[in-house]
Amino acid sequence: MEKAEWRGPLRAAVIYEIVRRAGDHELERPTKSLIFSSIAAGIVITLSVLTEAYLMQALPDTKWAHLIAAMGYTTGFIFVILARQQLFTESTISAVLPVMAKPSWNNLFAVARLWSIVFMGNLIGTAIFAIWFTTFPPATAETLDAIREISERAMQYGFIETALRGVCAGFLIAGVAWLMPSSRGFELHVIFLITYIIALGKFAHVIAGSAEAWYLAFGGFSSFPEVIFGFIVPALIGNVIGGTVLFAFLAFGQVVAELDEAPDEYVNHGPHDEDRDADCPSTKERAAATAGYETRK
Repeated sequence: MEKAEWRGPLRAAVIYEIVRRAGDHELERPTKSLIFSSIAAGIVITLSVLTEAYLMQALPDTKWAHLIAAMGYTTGFIFVILARQQLFTESTISAVLPVMAKPSWNNLFAVARLWSIVFMGNLIGTAIFAIWFTTFPPATAETLDAIREISERAMQYGFIETALRGVCAGFLIAGVAWLMPSSRGFELHVIFLITYIIALGKFAHVIAGSAEAWYLAFGGFSSFPEVIFGFIVPALIGNVIGGTVLFAFLAFGQVVAELDEAPDEYVNHGPHDEDRDADCPSTKERAAATAGYETRK
């Protein structure tokens, strides 16, 4: 019975502890690391719109074509998340849990620092893509037309509706961060499923969508104020509400009564059985490894 407990699914309190420690790691990362990682994430996330455009141009104009083209939307997220690059919407839960555990002005400042650096870095990365594809596009005219169509479709909603769609996207992406610890070996499947739902629902993800917004602005199809205040700002508000106000608070609320039960024991063992105790790393190393990070020296 005891071994069956260790090999069972991770408890919610253990998942919380793993995600919280991953958040601690993010909050402590050097500024230079955050800048380069977030810019790289912004560039790589544009694979989502690019792959979706490739699929769209190859498919017939039918009602079911979107079901196939939406699969392309998942590619950028798969690369960014598995490469552990800094994506703003992931940090709406991971960086907030340490503040909920130990509220302080220093922790709030650390979150503000992380969010501002990562958000701006992500936007710079997506802007690089937009400038490149509107100036010296390495794509056919058909692909560029598909990118424009996808971009205009994302911008068609008003401020309130975009914000509401952003809430859904923020909640779902926060769910990716929460599911990673218990998805060892199946991370790709989880990322694909959740981001595919975002694409099918046409929800507003501020970073992936900013690539589309910048493409319209730099391409002269729309003005910068229109894409900033018509999409980026409302999508940002929605993503933060969905990821932090809804998911993070609900996740914290479901485990707060269990945090005094010393989940370190379970983090050390996790799905491993007790026969490997001698080889188990420390609690911090185990939690960091489960979350996909290396413990900082």
